[in-house]
Amino acid sequence: MKAQTYTILSIVLIIIVSIFAVLNVGAVEVNYFFGKGDLPLILVILFSVLMGGLITTGSGLVRFVRLQRQNKLLKAENKQLQNKLAECGVSLPEPENDENQKYE
Repeated sequence: MKAQTYTILSIVLIIIVSIFAVLNVGAVEVNYFFGKGDLPLILVILFSVLMGGLITTGSGLVRFVRLQRQNKLLKAENKQLQNKLAECGVSLPEPENDENQKYE
């Protein structure tokens, strides 16, 4: 359900940005690091949205990879601690069938 909500919101946002960009087709002066140039405003808007999406996606992927690495380390540590408890003769109750178990 969460993925469907994000998909619908993304489509609505894309439609709004597209309509806004199409309504603004006049030429504007753009200052680059090495000079100036005239571009249609629609290209400036679409390029800005594209770059914002790429930067957001990149930072999200970095965070996702870090969390996956941390999760892997914590699972390994948990397994080691469970083995130490088993060596000491301490028995642990079976984990309940909750949402987190299905992702292991």
